[in-house]
Amino acid sequence: MTELATPRTVGELRAHAVRVLALAHVPTPEADAELLLAHILGISRGQVQARAVTGAGVPQADLLAYLEAVERRAAREPLQHITGVAPFRSLELQVGPGVFVPRPETEFVAQLAIDALQAVPSPQPTAIDLGTGSGALALALATEVPHASVVAVENSPQAFIWAKQNVRRIGADNLRLVFADLADALLELDGGVDVVVSNPPYIPDDAIPRDPEVRLHDPSAALYGGPDGLVVVRALSVRARALLRPGGALVIEHGELQGAQLRELLAADGWRSTATHRDLLGRDRATTAVR
Repeated sequence: MTELATPRTVGELRAHAVRVLALAHVPTPEADAELLLAHILGISRGQVQARAVTGAGVPQADLLAYLEAVERRAAREPLQHITGVAPFRSLELQVGPGVFVPRPETEFVAQLAIDALQAVPSPQPTAIDLGTGSGALALALATEVPHASVVAVENSPQAFIWAKQNVRRIGADNLRLVFADLADALLELDGGVDVVVSNPPYIPDDAIPRDPEVRLHDPSAALYGGPDGLVVVRALSVRARALLRPGGALVIEHGELQGAQLRELLAADGWRSTATHRDLLGRDRATTAVR
């Protein structure tokens, strides 16, 4: 191996990182190698690719920082914990230990809630995100439907801090963040809400995720939903029915094998027009219902 004191090019560093990450079974070694280098150098991924072609060098301090970041990723620390940010739709959210890292598939769930909120014939419709985590769903609704009033609810102190930072940084004046338990949050809004959205914990307790990034780094409270994965969803169904006005919409993210069970649960609670929706990969991802 070349001595660390010897200058290396962007292309050489990228190739080294891809080899290390592939050996560690990181699912996307090429993308992660480039995104980490973009983070360290303070440039875009496209610029990394361009500099790799031109043979551009890397300053010694950045070289050392990059090699350290690659080793952390090879140990299966989430990429988003290393860079400190996670993209979500048009947003860039700050994330780290103690908060669930938003996934690309949840962007589809956000779209369902946004569509429902935009369809409300009111100058200021109201939406609630129960269990907001980093604030991803709530901030997507607040920024993409700016005439709406959005409330984000979270009961984890660590996650609440991340959400508060994201709300402050993004500057969504139409979003209010509330620290409360899902089961008894926002009693003063009962019967007046237009849309409730949630990405609750829905993994059964004995279905331990394979990916170390999830198993070791996402908070357990954001993952596991009891023996069948639906304990929190049952509480969510009851609370959302109390919050929503007649005709209001519920949007819940869930596992790809839970759609039928979720529709049955919601129908038993008195919800109408239950429907399960597939994400871009063709997997059942969310179920909607009408109050």
